[in-house]
Amino acid sequence: MTQPPARPPQEGFGAPYDPPPGTPPPAPGYGYPPQQPGPYAQPGPYAQPGPYAQPGPYAQPGPYAQPGPYSQAGPYAQHPGYGYPAQPGHGYPAQPPAVGAAPGGPAGTGRGGRPRGRTGAVVGAVLALALLVGGGVWLATGDDGGGKKPVAGPSGSASPTGDKESGKGDGKNVAGPTAAELNAGRKPGEAKVAWLAENGVDLPQYGEETHGPWFAGDVVAKGMYRKVTGYAVADGAEKWSLRLPTDLCASPSAPTADGKVVVGVEDNVTETEATCSVLQMIDLRTGRAGWRKTVDRSAMRDGLSHVAMSISGDTVTFGRDTASNAFRVSDGKELFGKREEGVCQPFAFTGGARMLAAVSCQAEPSDPVRQQVQEVDPVTGAPKWTYTVEPDWSVTHIFTVSPPVLSLAKDDEWAVVVLDENGTYRSRMAGGDEDYGFRCGEDSVQEGGNLDGCAGVTADTSRFYFSTQPDSTAKARTNKVVAFDLATGRPVWKTPSPGGRFMMPLRMEGGKVLVYVQAAYRKSGEIGSLDPATGAYTALLKHPDSAAGTESTLFLPKVAYRDGRSFLLPQRISEDEDEAEKAATGVLVFGE
Repeated sequence: MTQPPARPPQEGFGAPYDPPPGTPPPAPGYGYPPQQPGPYAQPGPYAQPGPYAQPGPYAQPGPYAQPGPYSQAGPYAQHPGYGYPAQPGHGYPAQPPAVGAAPGGPAGTGRGGRPRGRTGAVVGAVLALALLVGGGVWLATGDDGGGKKPVAGPSGSASPTGDKESGKGDGKNVAGPTAAELNAGRKPGEAKVAWLAENGVDLPQYGEETHGPWFAGDVVAKGMYRKVTGYAVADGAEKWSLRLPTDLCASPSAPTADGKVVVGVEDNVTETEATCSVLQMIDLRTGRAGWRKTVDRSAMRDGLSHVAMSISGDTVTFGRDTASNAFRVSDGKELFGKREEGVCQPFAFTGGARMLAAVSCQAEPSDPVRQQVQEVDPVTGAPKWTYTVEPDWSVTHIFTVSPPVLSLAKDDEWAVVVLDENGTYRSRMAGGDEDYGFRCGEDSVQEGGNLDGCAGVTADTSRFYFSTQPDSTAKARTNKVVAFDLATGRPVWKTPSPGGRFMMPLRMEGGKVLVYVQAAYRKSGEIGSLDPATGAYTALLKHPDSAAGTESTLFLPKVAYRDGRSFLLPQRISEDEDEAEKAATGVLVFGE
């Protein structure tokens, strides 16, 4: 297999390698700036303080000795979701260490062992500001946040429940608007609010992240804290609800084709000793809990490692820094685990049509770590091809699997590298004078979250599409989508977001680039498409302006578009009062 010359970059960002001979020189690119300072006390959108308007320390020279204005700002610089911290355009702002955090361990999301400060001692105003925008991951103590213990374990059957016509839970103590109320001001040409569902979960003190959305037949499901709920796609009626005995701590981006998902839950409810080590299969069509397994994470490095999950075919992977396990979704049989040779171990996998693995190699504890990307067989774990990353560079995300587009990082440098289908080097992206961002589960898979599932990026056979950060100097927080030629890495076109809003690619559909245009306070969002050849924008589903206030309250929404409907989930929910938390919008659906 042909590899690029084994020489690290001499300066700036750009690529971790020289291109193969004959490759046109790229334009200056973007960089991987250091972690943002600033504890959330800076003005953000919608007159709320938060990390969105942080200037950041990114005004450093770009690649090839050309300066790059890498002042990152905007909704990509935060925490969970479709992505975010410590690196440009990915993660949340730096999180203050919590009381009880393990020395040297990240104050993170609870995806590894618990010594990341589940007691979450953060002071007054800083915490309040962080909660307004969801910056940082604040984990709370003990029970379900309201002094209540779970009422049923995952081995119990799901409990079907009734629902209001609007799809907003059981109708008790509902503070938010109904679908009918939001549709009352709808204008011609705007889609309807098909339904909305309240969160309905009493969360810990500082809120929790959402899991999903997952689709299975006529059901769309989401997970939140210790509960997974299935709603009817047609009208939002709650079809089932499954209570879990402990916290959800990890999940794949998508379920199997026949509607099954496997989630990670913690092994107990103690504040400092719980570990994300239990796998629970759930049939999303019925809400019934299936097999349940505990993964041995007793080794210290394993217990402290974050967890990344994925589903490819009938295989679910449970990846950590030191080892990975794969199980058959249908019956829980273990398919493969830690590799016997011990030198190169996968620590995260992609899901979907192809299983790509991020792999760390270290022969001896004193040796430097080298990383690889492999395509592996989802049944055996055997590699089909291997691409070796340059020394000191790490794999932070895999944006797309066909073609393989990799996000790589080295200290304060960042590169986006494209491989051919057989794993050989093809090109690197040359970012020019733009700042780029995307949303994944975290800043990098090493910091938590999954290897895949990023929004703000997509690719077809000839081009890669990337969203820029919002222009923080303009009145409206608008941005662009940039198309790159996969063969050369050069930009081909740039399309500004319509209507002074923020736009990000979701995926390819029907040969077009499917995008979400995010709502502003008084102007709703919409689903649109970009022509791959020209970048011309076409609106597909205009959300009603009468619902803009509700849509804009969803923190960094996860967006899915299916059968002419858009499904939005906030990446995180947190409110000061329990009843407001339960009544917060957990799912918002637009379309006929």
